Amino acid sequence: MLAQYGHILLFVLFGAGFAVANLLILSPLLRFTSNDERQKIAYECGMEPIGTPYVPMDINFYIFALLFVIFDVESLFLYPWAVIFRSLGWTGFGSMVVFIGVLFLGLIYTWRRGALSWPVAASAESGLIGGGK
Repeated sequence: MLAQYGHILLFVLFGAGFAVANLLILSPLLRFTSNDERQKIAYECGMEPIGTPYVPMDINFYIFALLFVIFDVESLFLYPWAVIFRSLGWTGFGSMVVFIGVLFLGLIYTWRRGALSWPVAASAESGLIGGGK
């Protein structure tokens, strides 16, 4: 029995060694290196970069993506339930109604908190919506 775990241990050690070898030994040999200062700056269509490349990201993108993942996972639970719906009976139906109800309450909560509204005024002023000036 212990010999079987030895094979698993060898497999894990080989995988970890392969990852470390690629990161520490192989990548410095294969990457492009140059002493030219122009090749060390961020590429912006051949122009000199203006300002810092670190721009704070709007929290609306994060919240919207998180809500998408939540409802995507909901659809993953709905599909297998729909396939075996007839064999589950009323208890399966009731549990799915509770599941969808809890997610629907979460959607109402986020809607009332304003997480689904997008600031249109800022986008319109920047020329992203409604045709540029």
